[in-house]
Amino acid sequence: MPKFVDLWIYLSATPLFGLTATLMVYVLVQAAYSRLDQAAWANPVLWSVVVLACLLTLTGEDYQTYFSGAQFIHFLLGPAVVALAWPLWERRTALLMHWRTLLLAALVGGTAASSSALALGWALGLPHDVVLSLAPKSVTTPVAMGIADKIGGIPALTAVFTVITGMVGALSGNALMGWIKVPKTAHGWMAQGFAFGTAAHGIGAACALENDADAGAYAGLALGLQAVLASLLIPLLFWLF
Repeated sequence: MPKFVDLWIYLSATPLFGLTATLMVYVLVQAAYSRLDQAAWANPVLWSVVVLACLLTLTGEDYQTYFSGAQFIHFLLGPAVVALAWPLWERRTALLMHWRTLLLAALVGGTAASSSALALGWALGLPHDVVLSLAPKSVTTPVAMGIADKIGGIPALTAVFTVITGMVGALSGNALMGWIKVPKTAHGWMAQGFAFGTAAHGIGAACALENDADAGAYAGLALGLQAVLASLLIPLLFWLF
């Protein structure tokens, strides 16, 4: 026991705390998720966030100290997103056949996601900067924060809205797809994956990839399209209007 206490004191005072805690929590939560037959409510990202937040609160560890170690995992987000290009390359024939439809779907989906969030924020009477922070909520977090900063929103608040959006999409997406009876065919997986990536960015893409390889590939495509289109069009539209 004294050795464990000494180890804990050492880890909590170094960047190893954030790295070790994140890896251990995620491995345990992922194991539980698998044992529960990948139930939507047991999403490993959701429960990793909850457990780590509770751990930081109970130990009194400040977020900056935690992130000094967790940033090593955060760095891998970029390569992970880039790696999604390989499944798309394998499906390049289908992409060439449907590129107009996919581009139109990305424009319509992105417009619906952003405009509905803005309309809801204004209807609820939220402060102007909070409403602006909602605009890029369906874009992957680093890009969304940059967009929020450009249009006068609060980047930190946008990060929270973005994570919540991804979690809602991951938790409710499969049930919604079942309710509207999206077929489990090649075209069905394409539509489902594209919807996940458009509405719920990276977290939705991870959920789509668990459902089917095709769904995961098109979710990655939608994620990338939303990042490009939103970073170009949202600041332009706010500048014009």
